[in-house]
Amino acid sequence: MPETIKKEPVKRTPRAAASATHRAPAAHHAKGDVSASRNVEISKPKTRYIEAVGRRKTAIARVRLSVGTGKAIVNDMDPVAYFTLPRLVAAAIAPLVELKLKDNFDLSAHVSGGGIHAQAEAVRLGVARAIVEKNPEWKKRLRAMGYMTRDSRMVERKKYGKLKARRSPQWAKR
Repeated sequence: MPETIKKEPVKRTPRAAASATHRAPAAHHAKGDVSASRNVEISKPKTRYIEAVGRRKTAIARVRLSVGTGKAIVNDMDPVAYFTLPRLVAAAIAPLVELKLKDNFDLSAHVSGGGIHAQAEAVRLGVARAIVEKNPEWKKRLRAMGYMTRDSRMVERKKYGKLKARRSPQWAKR
């Protein structure tokens, strides 16, 4: 009896997989070796400042507190020149004044959106949050003074069929 020769089955790959081996590397792999960048340890630098965000209506303030002499800057200007009203300047730096920290920290704030009243209150909330980030023991005192609460009141949207959010058109009898 003649011997039968056993053939091993041929492993076939799908066309997509077969053609992928012959393709050029993708664009995001061509930039550099990805595995080399994973092994690099990035040392975190010491924080030079404490950053916090404050909001009020549509105003957003990015506040930075650093150890210093009590200098304050809002949008690269002096707060007195930026806010124009003394009570708004006082409101913006109130958490530092109340805790008697004004001469210990330098304040830098970038504010956008809203009006100057909302911006001053946004800076105030940002300053209070930055102080708490520096020393959490001050949170209770700032909360009691009302500086830790985000005022969530916003302008109500206009509805169709109305002149404003709730103002109806004038009623005509005939």
